[in-house]
Amino acid sequence: MPPTRPGPAATFGLRRRVLPAALAASLSAPRAASARDEVDLLLALAVDASGSIDAEEFRLQREGYAEALSHPAVLAAIASKPHGAVAVAMVEWGSPVGAATVLDWTRLSDAASARTLAAAVMAAPRSRQGWNAIGDALDHCALLIHAAPFQARERVIDLSGDGPDLRSLRPAPAARDDAVAAGVTINALAVAAAGQVTRFGEPLAETYRREVIGGPGAFVVTAEDRRDIARALRAKLVREIA
Repeated sequence: MPPTRPGPAATFGLRRRVLPAALAASLSAPRAASARDEVDLLLALAVDASGSIDAEEFRLQREGYAEALSHPAVLAAIASKPHGAVAVAMVEWGSPVGAATVLDWTRLSDAASARTLAAAVMAAPRSRQGWNAIGDALDHCALLIHAAPFQARERVIDLSGDGPDLRSLRPAPAARDDAVAAGVTINALAVAAAGQVTRFGEPLAETYRREVIGGPGAFVVTAEDRRDIARALRAKLVREIA
């Protein structure tokens, strides 16, 4: 008989035991880096691709990220830093244990690299996602950061979403706490219409403040809808970089 795959409960137990140890081990054994490998910030963009995002909203979201990452204000913030460069990766999240890296680590330092990065953001195929599993997305991003081919003093997960954590095998607060303990800051972009509240009876931004963000100076920015993402994300990136 073929081997059986572990069920959700077994997978949850394995992740709960292994993930914090993996993060700790990666911090305790840093690899040597060349000057080319050194950047000012490792930035993992965790983008909501769950079932609540239709094709038009997804296009607007991608366009917002491409525009923000190549904006002169963002490039000026990068240029003001000691290495004049950041490394960016993009993750799409939704399904439990289903977060997917759709754009691997890319060095961003000037207008030319920004055009290349923006084109890659727009060209990356959409991953298949379902429910809102924010905790699992944070776990994925934390491990991605610690496996990055770049070295940086600042390490940030930038999560955007239009709803709270619903189906994570590891709840968002637990994943957040482990990532912060490993030296990663988590900021959030809440995409929510004015007056919208979550199942907790509070604005989405408040849910993200309570359950998602963490680390020194962590913050939440709100976009009123996906047409507002470019503005909100641009302001957020400048704040994170500068």
